[in-house]
Amino acid sequence: MLAFILRRLMQAVIVMITVAFIAFMLFQFVGDPVTNLLGQDATQEQRDQLRKDLGLEEPFPVQFAKFVGNAVQGEFGLSLRQGRKVSALIVERFPATLELAMAAAVIALAVGVPLGVYAALRRGRFGSQLAMTLSLLGVSLPTFLIGILLILLFSVTLKWLPSFGRGDTVSFGGWTTGLLTVDGWQHLVLPAITLSVFQLALILRLVRAEMLEVLRTDYIKFARARGLHNRAVYFGHALKNTLVPVITITGLQLGSLIAFAIITETVFQWPGMGFLFIQAVQFADIPVMAAYLCLIALIFVIVNLVVDLLYFAVDPRLRIEKSTAGH
Repeated sequence: MLAFILRRLMQAVIVMITVAFIAFMLFQFVGDPVTNLLGQDATQEQRDQLRKDLGLEEPFPVQFAKFVGNAVQGEFGLSLRQGRKVSALIVERFPATLELAMAAAVIALAVGVPLGVYAALRRGRFGSQLAMTLSLLGVSLPTFLIGILLILLFSVTLKWLPSFGRGDTVSFGGWTTGLLTVDGWQHLVLPAITLSVFQLALILRLVRAEMLEVLRTDYIKFARARGLHNRAVYFGHALKNTLVPVITITGLQLGSLIAFAIITETVFQWPGMGFLFIQAVQFADIPVMAAYLCLIALIFVIVNLVVDLLYFAVDPRLRIEKSTAGH
């Protein structure tokens, strides 16, 4: 187990160094930070002094080493657009993105898993076919279109829910949440549903396919031959083994929810990291772009590590294989 964790940690370090190098190259090839900070009217002396202060005159390896060192401490310099520390901007925006992603993940799991089980156990019936048709639409429709349709229906036509913003929030130190206010919940509903649709449809189809595959295996036939009730066969044996690959996909999709919430946050003007990144791209705010890239990579690495550990814990076959290999 320890060797497994160490191996995964080494892989994570290699991935993060690679992503840090890509992020660092943004500073080298996407615009001139000196011009962005001082403008076109600055004198040559001012440019040279700022270039020296930023360390841009040092050799490339030294600059990259300093960038990695600062990134490990969570420092990416100042935002070229807002003139504030990038780390402060990320701290402000991260709670909104995490709140949105977690709400979308809960919706996707709470709806997708039961519907997937139902579609597998009631294959061929109208309800199952309807669920599969809707899941196909969920996978096919682009996120921005789903968001616009929801806004048109629930905000413009019915006037039930707000169409933009995060609503009233409560602050705990540096952390803000809208989950403790009614207005915050109302603002969260539409973007969370929009972000969850694709993941929900993916989980539904995955659970259905895995459930049908498991129901064909010999040990399920043996369980039936022992006279076990259908409920025990379906939920005590089949569903447990179905959830093994679902854990992997769900974990990876959680990272995707955080990384690709950009479109949803833009449609609903949700003040999260994705919306901040879009603004950074529009103004060529390289420090913010680099910080976002490194943070998303770190989230994926952590999620992958947790998923691997859960997979190792849930699936006894992996532990048996490791034990056999050790002997």
